[in-house]
Amino acid sequence: MSFIMHLYDEIEPQLSSVVSCLSVITPEIFGFTACRQLLQMFLAVIFFHCSEFVLAIAIHGKNNVTLKSLLISKNYALAMACSLLEYFVEIYLFPGMKEQWLVSNTGLFLVIVGETIRKLAIITAGRSFTHLIRRYPNDQHKLVTHGIYKYIRHPSYCGFLIWSVGTQIMLCNPVSTLAFAAVVWRFFKERIPYEEFFLRQFFGSGYEEYARRTTSGIPFIK
Repeated sequence: MSFIMHLYDEIEPQLSSVVSCLSVITPEIFGFTACRQLLQMFLAVIFFHCSEFVLAIAIHGKNNVTLKSLLISKNYALAMACSLLEYFVEIYLFPGMKEQWLVSNTGLFLVIVGETIRKLAIITAGRSFTHLIRRYPNDQHKLVTHGIYKYIRHPSYCGFLIWSVGTQIMLCNPVSTLAFAAVVWRFFKERIPYEEFFLRQFFGSGYEEYARRTTSGIPFIK
């Protein structure tokens, strides 16, 4: 219950602003299209964050997991609120935009693929996976090079990029699709070199060899 209250506290200010904007939107737009797309969006978001938290507890134990494993920040909540605002503005002004079911279903497919890749990465890495970057050696931290890690060094990041962009394609949100892709890509562009600095310290030549034969999983980031 505590993590649900934390989730509400994080997104409540942004939701309030969205609700105030919705007061000027007529009820008739809430037909099949909006109900289906928004339901898919909310289910995708709820499943993503709750499963991250549950997996963290299953792998590391309840006493070693905090609410940070929900992966919800104020910036993230604001981004999601903005994507919903875009959706409602566009479905009100340009309802035909949201009727592109091939586009929307492609987004749903990407959400499923991204979610699968990320969760597969977490389960494969086991105790070697953490939501926060390790900066100090740990006996439980092993260099994982099997399974999906045989081909991708950062499959969890790859999965999140696909998932996040997929949520916006699913809503047929052109602005948020580009914005999410750019922001998430830039985040990983800064995070991956920082994380790999410590991985090279921990695993030395073993990580260097591993890095040479694999891709980061994020386009244009070596």
